[in-house]
Amino acid sequence: MKKLMALAIAVLFSMPVSAAKPLTIKGSDTMVIMNARLAEGFMAKMPGTTIQVTGGGSGVGIAALINGTTDIAASSRPIRTSETDKLKQRFATTGFAYPIARDGLSVYLNTANPLKELTLAQIRDIYTGKFTNWKQVGGNDAQIILYSRENSSGTYTYFKDNVLLGKDYSPRAQTLQGTAAVVNAVAKDANGIGYGGAAYAKGIKFAAVKKDDKAPGVLPTLETVRNGSYPISRFLYLYTRAKAAKEMKAFIDWATGPEGQEIVTKVGYFPVK
Repeated sequence: MKKLMALAIAVLFSMPVSAAKPLTIKGSDTMVIMNARLAEGFMAKMPGTTIQVTGGGSGVGIAALINGTTDIAASSRPIRTSETDKLKQRFATTGFAYPIARDGLSVYLNTANPLKELTLAQIRDIYTGKFTNWKQVGGNDAQIILYSRENSSGTYTYFKDNVLLGKDYSPRAQTLQGTAAVVNAVAKDANGIGYGGAAYAKGIKFAAVKKDDKAPGVLPTLETVRNGSYPISRFLYLYTRAKAAKEMKAFIDWATGPEGQEIVTKVGYFPVK
């Protein structure tokens, strides 16, 4: 049952049977809790509206947008050219992007790990397999245990593109479904390391990230994400096939407005503006 739940995270909020056709949002597991809270808040404001929020990964959401099985795709990475090409072939549109929140993509360490900071180069060398022992980065003499997301995850892709600089992950990396699973694994493993959204940090600590050896270590906070000093920040997106109209536009406008952005902040992400 746990495996089944992990493979398809779904959150459904229902209004009366007479309500209009549900608005569907599918994709990023990083965003699923935030999107569910936004949906719940919007439906409370707009009785008669039904919004269904489903996880599965950014790639899954964008694929559903392309094949017409979701109204909105949630993605923690920018859409790829190959994906917009498919949208154009099928719907004569390259789609529309709506940044909904900002995230400090965080590096998770176990609370017992004495290390406090890592450079981007050290993180890259750890995840590509060049470094396999914590003593190589100033830590304990112990094997580094790698935890990673699955390759359908936007977080996996963003981390590979922007931290690993396109290099392959080490084959030693243990692939897990969902950011919560990565956090749980690192929380239980004194020698573990993981990565994911800032909002999921429970029972672990963040590594302060340094751009290089001479730079200071920076933690993901509203200030450091906003001013650009945190080196691994990103936007979280909602994608639609056509320009948002009616109920879809009303939801996106509300989610990016003061009430929606307050929910974004409470969940643990950062306002888009």
